[in-house]
Amino acid sequence: MAPKKKNQLVGVDIGSHSIKVVQIDQNKRGRYLKNFGAIGLAKNAIREGDIVEMEVVAEALRKLFKNLKIRNRNVAVALSGYPVMAKRITLPGTDRGEIESVLYDHAEQYIPFDINDVNLDFDILEKPDDLSEEKNAGGETQSIEVMLVAAKKDVIDAYLELLKAADLHPGVLDVDVFALQNAAELSVTGEKEGYAIVNVGAEELGINTVVDGTSLFSRDSSFGGAQITELIMGHFDVDFETAEEIKLGAVKDKPLDQNLETSVSGVISDWALEIKRALDFVDTTYSDKTVGKIFVCGGSCRIKGFQKYLEAHTGLPVMELNPFANLIPDLDLFDEKYLNHMAPQACVAMGLALRSIDDK
Repeated sequence: MAPKKKNQLVGVDIGSHSIKVVQIDQNKRGRYLKNFGAIGLAKNAIREGDIVEMEVVAEALRKLFKNLKIRNRNVAVALSGYPVMAKRITLPGTDRGEIESVLYDHAEQYIPFDINDVNLDFDILEKPDDLSEEKNAGGETQSIEVMLVAAKKDVIDAYLELLKAADLHPGVLDVDVFALQNAAELSVTGEKEGYAIVNVGAEELGINTVVDGTSLFSRDSSFGGAQITELIMGHFDVDFETAEEIKLGAVKDKPLDQNLETSVSGVISDWALEIKRALDFVDTTYSDKTVGKIFVCGGSCRIKGFQKYLEAHTGLPVMELNPFANLIPDLDLFDEKYLNHMAPQACVAMGLALRSIDDK
């Protein structure tokens, strides 16, 4: 069911390299793309999920909303990187009330921060029917699998301050790994096996394995396209912006020579090894579950050779995640080539745009 107009949110993905915004709407024909755009950020304005240059980022948000003529000021944003953690754990209890009563006592062992410095939330992963059967099974203490989420309070406060400075209202504060999963559920259809979502951003490589609509395991690593940008900066002695253009092939007189290509291949190899380690862990830990495909997204997933190398290294088919695939296109508003070009970068924002104010 589509959310009511007053409950609709604009998806805002605040990355370390750029901000992406998606606005969707729904009518009798289905979902359609109402608005999409992106704006670049100065280097280090956002660093590993931390807002370093508050006013710079706020001004970029104000400018993007103004340029896109977006009137809805209610937004969904996502946290990512080291300030946030999501982990599948088992807790005693069979309903939400019981879990809430023991959450803080049991969660501390899983969290790499002081328990007093974080906000905690959780989502029950088992079906209501399964819980009823467990409750009626006898006198033994029952347990349940939940997805535990912990986010640093100071980072949450900083994002709320940012939105206020940009004249925006927070409707949902999500985690990027779950926003990507929402986008995948919209775009990926007919998959009988589980799949992995690999998000390669500028400073972060995120991995999430999904089976039967549930996240089995997720991990964020400090890898990303910025590693290759820095290699190019050192090789050609150019600034960050020029190195980005070279990386994207926009500077014709500075092709990657053999030495630089070898260095880039080493970075890509590290990415693939990190992804393979995560998949091996899932295969060992959840031997009854199968991950049969990898969907890649993020601004750096199209680095030359990465997708082919990942496919060869993991033995799994690799496809790009296109969040626009199942939306009704309005070709009078959006250029199809532009949407296809930007699709891998729009996944988090799309997943956020699917949220609504009345979401739990």
